[in-house]
Amino acid sequence: MIKAKLILVACVALVMTMSSFYAPTYKIARLKYNGGGDWYGDRTALPNLIKFCNENLKTNFDDDDEVVEVGSASLFNYPFAFMTGHGNVIFSDQEARNLRKYLTGGGFLHIDDNYGLDQFIRPQMKKVFPELDFVELPLNHPIYHQKYDFPNGLPKIHEHDGKRAQGFGLIYQGRLVCFYTYECDLGNGWEDFGTYAGDTQEARLKALKMGANLVQYTFTR
Repeated sequence: MIKAKLILVACVALVMTMSSFYAPTYKIARLKYNGGGDWYGDRTALPNLIKFCNENLKTNFDDDDEVVEVGSASLFNYPFAFMTGHGNVIFSDQEARNLRKYLTGGGFLHIDDNYGLDQFIRPQMKKVFPELDFVELPLNHPIYHQKYDFPNGLPKIHEHDGKRAQGFGLIYQGRLVCFYTYECDLGNGWEDFGTYAGDTQEARLKALKMGANLVQYTFTR
């Protein structure tokens, strides 16, 4: 009996040791763009979202995100891309074509307005999809009802102009290829707690849960 228990303990230890060597399945991409806007904002956001998803969705993301330029062929290595900033955005014709090819080929882009991005990103995404307009997603859209239920839509993390948080989408041939969070500041909510004065753990958890919904939606649709 003792010998059997020792063998069982040894087997469990071996499995745990081997599992620690499993290579991460994916990385999440942070989109780097031209124009002078701060594409690098929300520095701690993606690592925290990745950790939350790995723990709660049982995903197997690499711990760190990967910076990828809009026009790079390497963009196609990442099923999920994140874009944020406050300022100007410029896509060249080549970059617009590359991003369109990525999105129509199965990729997914989450754009998070970090306050001030709206006037710049809309005309640039129009370069990518001249035939499409951003449409506000209804509250019954599946993106709000994945592992975590958000019956009222996006959580509002920061006040900005005091408007309600809105989630807009670009829908190509029936598929949501780009989700744009406006007046929400979801990425700020993913950052290390204490980064912004007045933020609460409750708001941060809501932001992370909504971020996990985006990830789950992307990988299960």
